[in-house]
Amino acid sequence: MGEVSTTGRDPGLQPERTRLAWRHTTLSAGVAAVLAAKAALHGGASATGLSVCALCCLFFLGFLGVAHHRIQALTAHAHPPALTPHQATAAVLYALALVTCATILLT
Repeated sequence: MGEVSTTGRDPGLQPERTRLAWRHTTLSAGVAAVLAAKAALHGGASATGLSVCALCCLFFLGFLGVAHHRIQALTAHAHPPALTPHQATAAVLYALALVTCATILLT
């Protein structure tokens, strides 16, 4: 069996993997926002479609703000602080709202 270290956790490349995961997730959210805009404009723009598209863009910008803050925290510290419950909740709510708006545009 391997030895268990009592000197603390060695993060290794974990902060870098977490930064990359935040960047990939932000890219995916951006693609969803662009596809939502395309769906809103497909077949002629309606007031409802444009309103939901604007909400998608707003939710994407909110998610982008949370992700940017987290990426900066991961970059600035050798041992980055944990994601706060407030930031985690905000990221989840922005992502769910973006998905909801995109779903509305596709139906």
